[in-house]
Amino acid sequence: MTRRTHLLSALTAVALAAVLGACGSGGDGSGGGGGGSAPTSAAETIPPAAKDAALAAMVPASITADGKLVFGVDASYPPNEFVGPDGTTIVGMDVDLGTAIAQKFGLTPEFQNAAFPGIIPGIQGGRYEIAMSSFTINDERLELVDMVSYFSAGTSLATRKGNPDGLAIDDLCGKAIGVQAGTVQVDDIAARSKTCTDAGKPAIASTELQQQTDVTLALTSNRIVGMLADSPVIAYAVKTTGDQLEVVGQAYDTAPYGVVVNKGQAQYPQAVQQAVQALIADGTYQRILDKWGTGDGAIPTSEVRS
Repeated sequence: MTRRTHLLSALTAVALAAVLGACGSGGDGSGGGGGGSAPTSAAETIPPAAKDAALAAMVPASITADGKLVFGVDASYPPNEFVGPDGTTIVGMDVDLGTAIAQKFGLTPEFQNAAFPGIIPGIQGGRYEIAMSSFTINDERLELVDMVSYFSAGTSLATRKGNPDGLAIDDLCGKAIGVQAGTVQVDDIAARSKTCTDAGKPAIASTELQQQTDVTLALTSNRIVGMLADSPVIAYAVKTTGDQLEVVGQAYDTAPYGVVVNKGQAQYPQAVQQAVQALIADGTYQRILDKWGTGDGAIPTSEVRS
């Protein structure tokens, strides 16, 4: 989840292995870094968005027939999408935004928790009708699905408070750095590690874990000395770990997140884009971002990418 951008090779491998099973760089770099404080009002209720009959008519009948809009999400990426305090309900910025989009279509949202690598193949195979899970828009993804921009985030580096290991983003050689498996940060670490070894320095000792929450735990329990993740996720971790962590330097490689829909669905991507734009226009969008402390990542205009 900038971003949890799955490697194309990983997507292909999973798609070949199962029924079809998906945060990342690329894009225009618009908007902020997705930082800000942790949410102070996560229990705030966002007023329902009014149905727009014209937008609803643009959604395929195969989706609207049961009155639901089924979302694929990997609920391990707070504050964007994660399991709430009750242990079952999926909450977060993407959940609130997705709910509002569904309401614009007159549909009831249903969020299904899934392993991140399975989401885009699940969209392609018809298991999910839409996905919002901190997917960065990039060329590899656009070969598989259509995407609608709605947020902007970068990659950040976090370490323990006081930076006891003297980390710097341009010199992580020999350091134990954690990342979530399958994300753009995996590619980032690999490229940085090669730069180290090309210069005769030790490679980065990277640790890949399946969930971002596990990466954060590895850092707070001193199993690694730093972690790379999307900027809003890093900001949230710093604010919610009892003053144990800090951000090193500035976010980089800022790029947009995209709502994911399958290709070949007539006006559906445009309906999603217009729903997002309507939420931006009426203030619902900013209210949701501010609720989760991610207001710095707001974008002024949503676009369809295909």
